[in-house]
Amino acid sequence: MARILFVITAATYWTLADGHRQPAGFWAEEALGPYAIFKEAGYEIAVATPGGIPPTADALSLTPDFNGGPEGAEQMKAALRGATELADPLRIEDVRIDDYDAVFYPGGWGPMEDLPGNAESGRLLTDWLASGKPLALVCHGPAALLATVDADGKSPFHGYRLTGLSNAEETLNGLAGRASWLLQDRLIADLGAEYRETAPFTSHVEVDRTLYTGQNPGSAVPLAQELLKALG
Repeated sequence: MARILFVITAATYWTLADGHRQPAGFWAEEALGPYAIFKEAGYEIAVATPGGIPPTADALSLTPDFNGGPEGAEQMKAALRGATELADPLRIEDVRIDDYDAVFYPGGWGPMEDLPGNAESGRLLTDWLASGKPLALVCHGPAALLATVDADGKSPFHGYRLTGLSNAEETLNGLAGRASWLLQDRLIADLGAEYRETAPFTSHVEVDRTLYTGQNPGSAVPLAQELLKALG
């Protein structure tokens, strides 16, 4: 059966410029929405994290405020309980690309902590791009692409058109002024990407060759739907 790999942060916080650890993890909507889309389409799901540590959903992403009310929050929590693959992830370095048809990186503030410097994830992304198979990252998930920059400052993703959480959106989140760095800035400066954005928290997907990216939480399901088109 066809399979999709989710690579998810194992971090439970994001360290801000003043040393404060902002509680974090993966953003539930960005993982569980695509998870449901892929499952409905008949795909098996596997999960990998740094160290093979079971990932943690950001508690904020399970609250009524971010799920349209109490009923939506309960539905999200139920979806989280149903995603049993999260409980037993692979280590990223143990992933065999040949076993999967695509890879999907959800966001949340957690990826800002542990994925930009994760060498195993960087190698996986580099090899995945070379394989010609589609790869997708959403919101803060594209922070993982920074780990593909080598000692000479070069990345195979240089010049790719992409998106991810914008500076304007991080400002609205209330953390832009407290962060050590912002995703949009580093995707442009360090990765050399052609960054695109739309109005804050408006659904936005970019597709450039085999790279699929979404700007924000509301882009996660549309991104998954675009990925399914590529998979045929």
